[in-house]
Amino acid sequence: MNAPAFFQRAAKEPLLHFLLLGALIFAADHFIDSGREKPQTITVGADVQKEAHDIFLNGMGREPSADDMKKLTDRWTDNEILYREGLALGLDRGDTTIRERVIFKSLSVMQSGITLPKIDEPGLQKWFEARRARYDAPARYDFLEAVIVGDSTPESTKAFVDALAKRAESDTQSDLRSFKNRPRTNLVASYGEDFTKAMDQATPQQWIAVPSSAGLRVVMLEAAHPPVPAVFEDIKPAVYQDWRDDTMAEMSSAAVREMGKKYTVRIAPAAEGGKP
Repeated sequence: MNAPAFFQRAAKEPLLHFLLLGALIFAADHFIDSGREKPQTITVGADVQKEAHDIFLNGMGREPSADDMKKLTDRWTDNEILYREGLALGLDRGDTTIRERVIFKSLSVMQSGITLPKIDEPGLQKWFEARRARYDAPARYDFLEAVIVGDSTPESTKAFVDALAKRAESDTQSDLRSFKNRPRTNLVASYGEDFTKAMDQATPQQWIAVPSSAGLRVVMLEAAHPPVPAVFEDIKPAVYQDWRDDTMAEMSSAAVREMGKKYTVRIAPAAEGGKP
């Protein structure tokens, strides 16, 4: 099965949504190995953890936190439970792509027995307000970055910025890059909190040296576009669908965990000398 495909999809989603993702597909040999254990024991192996770590790092551009790793391994464990329950029900018969289809079938069988609670409009609006950040259009930024080629020590960077500010000549070589309409959340993910806060306070049309997750950046803010609050009435159908999806995902996860109480889950130690 294709583990990287799942983790690459997971890494691109907001962390809040990791637990709402669909089936996690892993290489068949993971299940073959687990089949040698006791039927009620599930081992999240070091290889599974390392693959989750590496693809998260490549997709998100940062090291996963302990909470990120827990969300990913929890989802893998949930799907392993669904897979084994599906096999117990004989849902694999006649399938060629066994694991993916068994997980999906098992999830479908389980969800067919779930009844969503009712929600009225005031309740839906309260749910929306608690998750407003998902719907508001974020602040956006247009800016230029002068990427220094060669010596980029703090001293030389500051001298370069001073030269740019004075429109003076400089021996520093740089490549000019233009960024348009970049959302604030993207700045946080790509450059870090310090960079984003500096951009919040920056004066347009002035070159500055700004700390980022990868060191000093030489940038000029061209324009900042304020956030635009979402109007509940305008997007009510979409909010209701999101509420249904989120509630079903939460209830499904709870049902899987209830089924999983008969299993013992083991987290294997990380490979020696490496990341999980």
